[in-house]
Amino acid sequence: MNVARRGRRIEIRGTVQGVGMRPFVWRAARDCGVSGRVRNDTAGVTVEAFGPATALDAFEGRLRAGGPPSARVVSFRAVEIAPEEGGEFVIEESTGADERRVSIPPDLSTCADCMAEVLDPADRRFHYPFTNCTGCGPRFTIVRDVPYDRAATTMAPFRMCPDCAREYRDPADRRFHAEPVACPACGPRVSLLGADGSPVASLDPVADAGAALAAGLVLAVKGIGGYHLACDATTAAAVRTLRERKRRDEKPLAVMVADLAAADRTAILSGAERDLLASPERPVVLVRRREGSGLAPEVAPDAPTVGLLLPYSPLHHLLLAAAGRPLVMTSGNLSEEPIAFRDEDALARLSGIADLFLVHDREIEARADDSVARVVLGRPLVMRRARGFVPSPVAVSRPFHRPVLACGAHLKNAFCLASGGEAVLGPHVGDLENLETLRSFEESVARLERFLRVRPALLAHDLHPDYLSTRYALDRSRREGIPAVAVQHHHAHAAAAMAEHALDGPVLALTWDGTGLGTDGASWGGELLLARYDGFERLATFRPLPLAGGDRAVREPWRLALVALDQAFDGQAPLDSLPVFDAVPAPDREVIRCMVAAGVNSPAAHGAGRLFDAVGAIALGRGVSRYEGQVAIALDAAADDGVDGAYPFTVDTSTSPWQLDWRPIVRAAAEEVLRGVPPGAVSMRFHRALARAGAEMVRMAADRRGRLPVVATGGVFQNARLAELLVGEFAGRFEVYLPGRVPPGDGGIALGQAVVASATTPP
Repeated sequence: MNVARRGRRIEIRGTVQGVGMRPFVWRAARDCGVSGRVRNDTAGVTVEAFGPATALDAFEGRLRAGGPPSARVVSFRAVEIAPEEGGEFVIEESTGADERRVSIPPDLSTCADCMAEVLDPADRRFHYPFTNCTGCGPRFTIVRDVPYDRAATTMAPFRMCPDCAREYRDPADRRFHAEPVACPACGPRVSLLGADGSPVASLDPVADAGAALAAGLVLAVKGIGGYHLACDATTAAAVRTLRERKRRDEKPLAVMVADLAAADRTAILSGAERDLLASPERPVVLVRRREGSGLAPEVAPDAPTVGLLLPYSPLHHLLLAAAGRPLVMTSGNLSEEPIAFRDEDALARLSGIADLFLVHDREIEARADDSVARVVLGRPLVMRRARGFVPSPVAVSRPFHRPVLACGAHLKNAFCLASGGEAVLGPHVGDLENLETLRSFEESVARLERFLRVRPALLAHDLHPDYLSTRYALDRSRREGIPAVAVQHHHAHAAAAMAEHALDGPVLALTWDGTGLGTDGASWGGELLLARYDGFERLATFRPLPLAGGDRAVREPWRLALVALDQAFDGQAPLDSLPVFDAVPAPDREVIRCMVAAGVNSPAAHGAGRLFDAVGAIALGRGVSRYEGQVAIALDAAADDGVDGAYPFTVDTSTSPWQLDWRPIVRAAAEEVLRGVPPGAVSMRFHRALARAGAEMVRMAADRRGRLPVVATGGVFQNARLAELLVGEFAGRFEVYLPGRVPPGDGGIALGQAVVASATTPP
């Protein structure tokens, strides 16, 4: 019986290159008995299949039902085409095209199959630090162009040996077209250098590096997306040395442990935290440190939490085994600088920090810091989006009518390049405080534009004129004639959360952070907005708190505490009885009072983060902050979950916008400190008061504007306790959306800038 042959073209878009999609398609075609071809192209993966209709239906069903574990399919389209005669199903070489989409995956952590080979003395890749396959290994950080093929990566100089070439060409092999495939005979190699860059003789550089770490030395390690600085995390002297050389006084350091068993010995982990630690993205995960963990207190001074991560490359696995202990694994830079990723730059910048360098001869094309995440309400929340997540796109419900480059914020900067139905957040850049970081920002933007072959037709930026990201946007607008759109900071926060959850709006958006320039020229940060993509209405905010000394008040929160107490006690605050003022002479307090009274260098701030600083200083007796958010983080850490009650507050509806009057909160907290109530109780009642205040403002707004979805975003909602308390206050009466894949802080704001700019400009 002659069965009519049919033809079908299937276009698969998303993160589908470099993850084993083509061999997956090839195996499905072989099993279903269809002929044809599959290829990578600059838009994703395209399949042309031929056979009887029943075979094509079965084949398409297989492709729709699943795929390689690391693939992320954004769209799947099948259309009928003219049939062809039978033959084999083949995997074709990649083709070029004008339209480009980043379909390469992020860098993927080493899979179990590859690690089994690394640890097998009988395997040819035994102890090889660069073992990988189609399902794991470096991707984004080694790519120079798309399509994602070996010739367009930093693996191009390494010519495959016959064994690797055979694996690479065999569709049935798990290394089929694994672009970084290598082995000891043909791939990259590690070596050991002294602090001055001179070679150090070593038969086993990784073993010798591990011995150096065990002896208390500081090691610079060339990894996937840049250099780490490593030391023994269990030895106080080693950690102190690293801190002194890196100029990082008290900010917590990330710790890499060998496996989940070691993580369990170091921290108290929930099931969701264990899953996040072991996920393919391998972020640094903020978890509660276990008593008696053996970590040096200097790793995270005065903090009950620690940032843990698991090894994500064979080099890390082997180094952890050689050292035989947990290792501090922090970014290879001086504080406030971008991470070093080029060899010459790393030697120049890190030679005064590291005693030895563990390096390799595979170039890193693009820097990528470790991502940072935590679990909130049982789900992952990404706080810093970098290695492991970038460049996975965010699909949006409203397509962009023209390509948009959103330049992000000043702190924790990450940009966004958006076109069609996707937005690609660039890697974490950091605080745009200096020319080095700005240069890193510009290089990252240019690279992603080159990958997508997209020239932005619209530039989005923050309202603040002095942000370097704003200056970049305006300068480029003038040079290239591209329209620039200013987007208010908290509107962008709200829109980013809306876009992540495909909410068309309007929504009631609690956008709480430290600061962001408002449309009235004041510093906002404790906002309730009625938000749409094309606009917003400011419904409520926090009562303003003058920042005596401007930014200095953030570094010295005793100033915020003094001003807040003066307002709460009508100028009669018992300052001498509060420990936070023990080290503050009376004349210094009077200077602050005079500044505020005269309105000199005391801008009004509505930020929720500033109230955290003020109450934290009062409750903990801490008048100085060594890094951003230190006092607020310590206040959260001190909270006693067993304490009942919440401090009183009022919402003043006589103003427009309404104002959360926090004076009753500050007065009650101070009175409890004066009575000797433990900081844990003060912290818990403060957190509960803010959660109730946020919920009350939303309920009041809903009574007037209707019941709408609620989003809670901004840097303050990285505080898991506050987020969980807030959601609990709604008790199912409102649908509450928290960020997850997109950071709630300034690292996710560019997505919101992009969707707002697109919505507020004509096609």
